[in-house]
Amino acid sequence: MNKKLITIVSALVCSAGLFAQTAAAPAASGSSAAKYIASAIAVGLACIGGGMAVGKIGAAAMGAMSENADLSGKALPFVGLAEGICLWGFLVALLIIIL
Repeated sequence: MNKKLITIVSALVCSAGLFAQTAAAPAASGSSAAKYIASAIAVGLACIGGGMAVGKIGAAAMGAMSENADLSGKALPFVGLAEGICLWGFLVALLIIIL
């Protein structure tokens, strides 16, 4: 599991460095490749963590709902909270790029 995570993170960092473009006249705000690498890491790690959380929470929710169908309303908000991790990663990346 750790080797897969390291491979995915290193692929995200390398792809951000490959596709980052420099401006003709760099601005004083620091528009370097480091911003793009940081935003790629923020989104990548947040989505990987969110996916792992949704997988574990979703499996537990399905197991609980198979035993008691009344638990579906209580289990689904937890899946939504885990999906929110990806949204926060996207917002952090957007703020990194804009600011």
